[in-house]
Amino acid sequence: MCYNCSSEPSAEARPGDRPSRRAVARLLMAGAGLSALAACTPDPAPNATGTISTASGSASPASSPAASGAASPAASASAASPASASATSPAATAPTTTAAAAPPSAAARLPKQYSLTAPASPWVIVNKHRPLKPANYVPADLVQPRVALAVTGEAAQLNRTTAAAAERMFAAAAAGGVTLTLASGYRSYATQTVTYNGWVGSQGRAAADTASARPGYSEHQTGWSFDIGDGGGACSFQPCFAEQPAAVWAKANAHRFGFVVRYPFMQHAITGYFYESWHLRYIGVEAATDMRKRGIATLEQYFGLEAAPGYR
Repeated sequence: MCYNCSSEPSAEARPGDRPSRRAVARLLMAGAGLSALAACTPDPAPNATGTISTASGSASPASSPAASGAASPAASASAASPASASATSPAATAPTTTAAAAPPSAAARLPKQYSLTAPASPWVIVNKHRPLKPANYVPADLVQPRVALAVTGEAAQLNRTTAAAAERMFAAAAAGGVTLTLASGYRSYATQTVTYNGWVGSQGRAAADTASARPGYSEHQTGWSFDIGDGGGACSFQPCFAEQPAAVWAKANAHRFGFVVRYPFMQHAITGYFYESWHLRYIGVEAATDMRKRGIATLEQYFGLEAAPGYR
């Protein structure tokens, strides 16, 4: 049975991962493989335009965080100065879909608004068009969540808000008989530099950009995202993970705890990365639930931002 399955490589891969992920991806994305996968889930809405008025500004070797910091996420809605973010999505870059179009800035309907640019904001958007500022940002409130860990060091950390939500989600999964593990959490600028350069050295820059984020462009650096495993290592960071109980449960339930699957199936023309059923991103319960109810697949669409398939 297909659970929105795909064979697309990881945006946050490591140089030591097996290259079969991309090879499998390209094979399955062709011919009959594409037809079978496309039947799993209808494509969501095309990219939309709009403006958000705001009220606030895998696993890899551990390394020491950079010296910079930021206000805690809980304070981001009030402590930072007001900001705004807007962008236009060129019609030529939006993929053709059959779902209803997402309204511009669908998130604007929510009672609380947050910055799309401040790294300490739960709504910060980091993609190939939107690097972190500062590039060497380090969350001020990194903690190790009380969950099953498959990693140590900095990769076992999240910001405080994400860690608390992860603890609730992992406990709920366990109560339902499903094991989730934290397979890769925070990743510093220095670690991402080593990871990305390793890919460039072994595969070349073009291939590296399909498998690993450039330094300063990784969601893992914000502390708002992490990768999950199933405790047994089955299909870890591989396309087949989409059919494992951990991924199936997370896809169906993560929104209840404020998480979304950041790089959904068949949305790489918008997100810039192929399907990663293991990569979860915290945006808050209200926003995650609203996205699910409206059938909006990507954060770019939800916040009315342009597609970011490649670096500019």
